[in-house]
Amino acid sequence: MKKRVSILASILVLAIVITTLFGGISAFAANTRTFTNAAEIYEYVRDGYNGGEKGPISITKGTLRQGYSSKTVYLVTLSGTELVLNQSTEVLTDLLSGFDLDNAYYYNVVRVIQQNIPRGANVILAGHSLGGMVAQQVAANSSIKANYNVLNTVCFGSPLLSVGSREGVVRRLGDVSDVVPYLSGRLFTNPITAIFGLNRENGGYYGRPITAHNQSYFRTDLWGKYDITGTKYGGAKLELDLSTRMFFQSPIF
Repeated sequence: MKKRVSILASILVLAIVITTLFGGISAFAANTRTFTNAAEIYEYVRDGYNGGEKGPISITKGTLRQGYSSKTVYLVTLSGTELVLNQSTEVLTDLLSGFDLDNAYYYNVVRVIQQNIPRGANVILAGHSLGGMVAQQVAANSSIKANYNVLNTVCFGSPLLSVGSREGVVRRLGDVSDVVPYLSGRLFTNPITAIFGLNRENGGYYGRPITAHNQSYFRTDLWGKYDITGTKYGGAKLELDLSTRMFFQSPIF
């Protein structure tokens, strides 16, 4: 009788262990998401447009997979112009960043990275409009370059900035009807790079530049052919642990 009880107890313990193990695996899997194209990254960036409730900056830890290689990375996303009380995503920041000048948004992003990402880590920057401009400025920041490995900067509907001093590979994506990618001082100082350095796709938004600027980049029929680094027909994928995502405010003062 004692032997039978011992066997039943062992089976029960084994069942509990298996249930806990697989339950844990399922829970972990539910908190991860694999991104395979630029349109998916844009959708993730758009979460920063939240009326200032959480802030325009987010950081998520993940794994970059390219071919047979993989590495731990931190994805930093930056949303663009949004008129929110004491949030540095206003028109003045557009003007300052557009001429590659220091601004509160830029300073805040540098500070957030330094305080929340371990030194020596790999970083991918992604931003829309103003967020893409600030991302390029961050990729050119001397302190960021000295303490982090900026792998890629992906910009949706963003003008050219900080040319020649940015670390990593910068990809600018722009719908042909989106005029914002040309609205910076670099259009006059580096016209060839500013114009022909833009990866363009035609979403058919003729006469609707604002719609193109905000809606085109969601479309997988246009941007699904670009991988998560903004490389056309590239094969890079990004697996993010969504439980690690943190949002940050970007005050003006």
